Amino acid sequence: MDQKFGDLDPVTFEVLRNTFEYVCRRMTVILQKSSFSPILSENLDFSNAIYDPELRLIGQTANCPVHLAAMHFSVQAVDRKFGIDTLKPGDVVVLNDPYEGGTHLNDVTLTMPVFYDEELIGFAVSRGHWMDLGGGGPGGQGFGTHVAGEGLRLPPMKLYENYEVNADLLEILLRNTRTPHYIKGDLQAHMGALLAAEEELQATAGKYGKDVLLNGMSQMIGYTERIVRAAIEAIPDGTYEGADYADSDGISDDKIWVRLKLTVNGDAIHVDFDGSDPQCAGAINSPYANTAAAIYTALQFFLAPDAPPNAGMFAPISFSLPEDCWLNAKWPAPVVGCTTITSGKVQSAIWQAVAKALPDLAIAPTCADANWFVAAVRGKDGRIDVFSDIPAGGWGGTPYNDGLNVTLDPLGNCTNMPAEAAELLYPIEVEAFDLRSDSGGPGENRGGLGARFRFRFIEGGELSIETSRTLEGSPGVNGGGFSPVQVLVKERPDGVRKVIGGTSEDGSWTSPLLSSHKFGPGESFEFLSTGGGGWGAIRSRDPERVLDDVLDEYITMEAAERDYLVVIDRDTMTVDEAATRRLRS
Repeated sequence: MDQKFGDLDPVTFEVLRNTFEYVCRRMTVILQKSSFSPILSENLDFSNAIYDPELRLIGQTANCPVHLAAMHFSVQAVDRKFGIDTLKPGDVVVLNDPYEGGTHLNDVTLTMPVFYDEELIGFAVSRGHWMDLGGGGPGGQGFGTHVAGEGLRLPPMKLYENYEVNADLLEILLRNTRTPHYIKGDLQAHMGALLAAEEELQATAGKYGKDVLLNGMSQMIGYTERIVRAAIEAIPDGTYEGADYADSDGISDDKIWVRLKLTVNGDAIHVDFDGSDPQCAGAINSPYANTAAAIYTALQFFLAPDAPPNAGMFAPISFSLPEDCWLNAKWPAPVVGCTTITSGKVQSAIWQAVAKALPDLAIAPTCADANWFVAAVRGKDGRIDVFSDIPAGGWGGTPYNDGLNVTLDPLGNCTNMPAEAAELLYPIEVEAFDLRSDSGGPGENRGGLGARFRFRFIEGGELSIETSRTLEGSPGVNGGGFSPVQVLVKERPDGVRKVIGGTSEDGSWTSPLLSSHKFGPGESFEFLSTGGGGWGAIRSRDPERVLDDVLDEYITMEAAERDYLVVIDRDTMTVDEAATRRLRS
């Protein structure tokens, strides 16, 4: 064979590429199947990856992108604390500190070195969202002004040594959570994932030799970097601006802005956040690692989504953050909303900048919110439990088709909890989870639809949620329109409804960041998520496609006439071509 990848032949290179991906897939299956908490087993709010001895990402699964692109900062924090030369087989370091490579406190990262013949050959890393680590509200959603109110903050600490758990540290974890019945089982699931990665990497080193394995890791990174740089070179050089905002930080009613300039120069991209708002009082500040993850992930959608996912994706991308900025959070800034609100706004701003650079390939922004809620519920046995879910919205229209309906924001890539599982595990009743008509932004290609999600508290409880898009919906691109706003509603058993987040019928607005909002027995929580923005000129949409949307109840007849200037004959349910021509002329 003439073609070489360094000194690897293409066959060996491809075998190793698939091996690195398989290792992470096996980690994922083990973690999902053996975890105790539904947020891991059902919502899949976790990620797994492997790194080389130089702390560079080598392989990952398509789990939670905002985790994956941030995890190498956690690995670097382990090195800073202990020094990788001091680590031994069976050491596992735990951390969740937002200012040392973490995101919000619920995202707990476990890092284990992997050795073969007493030589370090890499690291296995597993990060998962743990249901509750204390704090002022369920799931840490206290929405105060200090990170201490969000739960237990862990610097890099050895949770395992020689494969034996630190019983004292585990006891601290169990005593600082509303859900101790999940912690130990979830920890064992993470450990199972790490051990699987260790087994697979050692087997690969045994089969091909350490040198081939380590060389393959380096060659894989270079291969991906070349693909990404080639993709960047296809973008016209220039500087492109984008912006988006969170509705509120929960303390002030002021909008909190992301403003950026994306500069393409040859085969490299730089993102400058100068002009973004300062660090805010409320709990939506984003640590450095979280902001970096949002940047990397947002750009990979357009650059090289099919390239082997490794550190080569990061090298061509640089960014600068002001010191005093809500996207560069410093202690003691509260951060619980960083992954579920702020990262989506960073992504949306980047996508809007890319739309100016590549208008024919642009994708309209998504709902840009995970809509993560947590509810403390009390069962008939008196035990307090924590129920959580992430009711999705829609994705934006694309140059080729309408956006996806009810799909979690791409930075999350998790799933909603099945109603059957939720009702089996918790004292609630899921009353609705259906498509929300007229919730996609209009355009030549319409934004995907959001949903109506509703459940009833059987024994009462308290709910916390962090979301946005209640002042404006998702923006469109290339002439596409905004989607409608999101709304949070509380309904009493007698049917009386009250907007508890967003805009009421009288025009008053309430912040959509709720902490420990009380619900009585029989009261229901309803969330109306928004869709994605529209792509392309609204009135360029074919009237027959508008009719199809009306027949599918994706849009109403009123919206067809108001937004698209398409009149539907109510008797025949066909396009009234004469009336449509008059409106469009």
